[in-house]
Amino acid sequence: MVYQGNRISVTMLDDGIANLQFNAENESVNKFDAETNEQFKQAVNALEKADDIQGLIVTSGKGVFIAGADITEFVGYFRKDEDDIKNWILDINDVFNRFEDLPFPKVAAINGAALGGGCEMTLVCEYRVMSEKAQIGLPETQLGIFPGFGGTVRTTRLLGVDNALELIATGKPQKPADALKVGLVDAVVSADDLQNAAIDLVKKCISGELDWRAKREEKLQPVKLNQLEQAMAINSAKGAIFAKANPKQYPAPAIAIDAIEKHINLSRDEALKVEAAGFAKAAKTPQATSLVGLFLNDQTVKKLAKKHSKLAHDIDEAAVLGAGIMGGGIAYQAASKGLPIIMKDIKAEQLDLGMGEASKLLGKMVDRGKMTPAQMGETLSRIRPTLNYGDFAETDIVIEAVVENPKVKHAVLKEVEGLVKDNAILASNTSTISITHLAEVLERPENFVGMHFFNPVHRMPLVEVIRGEKSSEEAIATTVALAQRMGKVPVVVNDCPGFLVNRVLFPYFGAFDLLLKEGADFVHVDKVMEKFGWPMGPAYLIDVVGLDTGVHGAEVMAEGFPDRMKPDFKGAIKHLFENQRLGQKNGVGFYKYEKDKRGKPKKTADEATYALLKDTTDSKTQEFDDQTIIDRMMLAFCNETVRCLEDNIVATPSEADMAMIMGVGFPAFRGGPCRYIDQLGLDNYLALCEKYAHLGKAYEAPQKIRDMAAAGETFYPQA
Repeated sequence: MVYQGNRISVTMLDDGIANLQFNAENESVNKFDAETNEQFKQAVNALEKADDIQGLIVTSGKGVFIAGADITEFVGYFRKDEDDIKNWILDINDVFNRFEDLPFPKVAAINGAALGGGCEMTLVCEYRVMSEKAQIGLPETQLGIFPGFGGTVRTTRLLGVDNALELIATGKPQKPADALKVGLVDAVVSADDLQNAAIDLVKKCISGELDWRAKREEKLQPVKLNQLEQAMAINSAKGAIFAKANPKQYPAPAIAIDAIEKHINLSRDEALKVEAAGFAKAAKTPQATSLVGLFLNDQTVKKLAKKHSKLAHDIDEAAVLGAGIMGGGIAYQAASKGLPIIMKDIKAEQLDLGMGEASKLLGKMVDRGKMTPAQMGETLSRIRPTLNYGDFAETDIVIEAVVENPKVKHAVLKEVEGLVKDNAILASNTSTISITHLAEVLERPENFVGMHFFNPVHRMPLVEVIRGEKSSEEAIATTVALAQRMGKVPVVVNDCPGFLVNRVLFPYFGAFDLLLKEGADFVHVDKVMEKFGWPMGPAYLIDVVGLDTGVHGAEVMAEGFPDRMKPDFKGAIKHLFENQRLGQKNGVGFYKYEKDKRGKPKKTADEATYALLKDTTDSKTQEFDDQTIIDRMMLAFCNETVRCLEDNIVATPSEADMAMIMGVGFPAFRGGPCRYIDQLGLDNYLALCEKYAHLGKAYEAPQKIRDMAAAGETFYPQA
């Protein structure tokens, strides 16, 4: 035994070959946390003193090779100043360098995911062998940072500047064939042959058949490109990367490119100093704070969902009531995850529409090569369309997805309750109607919950699971388990009109209506909010949702929260709806829609809209600067999020922020409304509320904000 720790061990195999194995005790995966970093240092100390080692392989005792650094520790490190962060990174790199410089060849045997620091660990070996079941990559830019354990230095020298930049900027993990193609790994073998293949490579190095010293030397020297080639590679990468990621919203790729541009002509040790300085700069951006926080929030939400689902009973078959686009989307999602589902409607043409929606989505999978026609047929066979309830006796859970009308829903729910087994769960896909109210007609209200999917079902990851006054824990648990099985992220919320996401969204639309009333241009508002980071501005969003859906939802919300959601004027959204402008569904809303060459709706500003808006605009109008538009739109949105926390509709800021990002596309780089308030500063946010309080209750600071500001508190720990 060369070294033994509870995270890392170094043992001797035959023929002078050592095995450095990552195998963290009592952990599901290996990661570079503080304890692992310290043990890696101790292992390297031991390897430097050993005189009988001729070669070494690096392996993992887990299904994952190394998942990367411990993100939970980043929060503390990132609160330090740039110099401290840089020195922390350089200390880790010193150990990586010493490992790389050991006087014998090293081969990484990548059995599972080697991501971030895990990938960088493989790069300090001379060779990398990958299992056909593994993946490898540098996803750090998705956290607002970029590789800091030598990833930008070694990839540029091994893969070339263009391939390295694409790997780093996209953060996309590579499958074995792709990794082999660009030179990120040297061989791909079956999982069973992995360790033997790694040992065989080491033996070839020892025998001199492979020049491992040349492989190492390549990583120690500057990139072998002349100035013109360097400039072309860098500029080409900038054009491609910045076209996909706005550097003002996501600065990490730009900082990474800048670091690479500075260090490609330097030796390894000098280049690592540049990388470390760039890493520290990226780590101090608000985007890094938000995106690391987002990653941690995602983990929190998934842990809470796992906790909620403990009381779930088995689900062998589901059913959806109401076909069409939404019902078809739900049926597709269940079937694509292996769950048999019945799709019931009263009209054959609706069943055809629902099956057509599922077929269309599966057909796209086939077109992209992600599914074979045979697999498509097998998936479709899991959906059973029917015009009657004959097969409902053994169904475990029924999702009601009929029209958003309480009387219709009452009738359908009452009817189906009498046809299913006593412990079957009923779930309504309502987007706004109170679950407690819908449960009033049921004999077993404890078996009834809300299960709100977002459209389009196959793309939107969020499902709100709504607890009515009489919903049982078993019903909640089973619905959460179903959402997870369908590949969705469930967030459990309590009942109120609009629940969480729509309750927060409608004050945002109300703020938009008020801006238009006072003279704002809807195209300008859209551009401002898209520049802020929303995937689409409010006019475009309501067109996609449907103005009829928006007006109906607004009426429900006005009844539920008249103090801040019942306007004293007729807004633009309602006026356009009354003039038969429904949005994309009939080709005219705020915008006019025509299909492009690919058959997708393309929007153009419509003069007819401006003519109609004159009827809802004050005689005295004003122009609004960008910041005023942002402040007014975001105050209404964020205030209602905080009120949902006050009212215990949602339990934690983590769940609230994730729901807004997954449900309505809140800008991910801003971390969610609670994180956004934190980054503005509670005192500054309170001052904004006071500035705009004259506009109405929606702009007044919730008491929770006042209390937190007075106590110097934040939604997330700041120190």
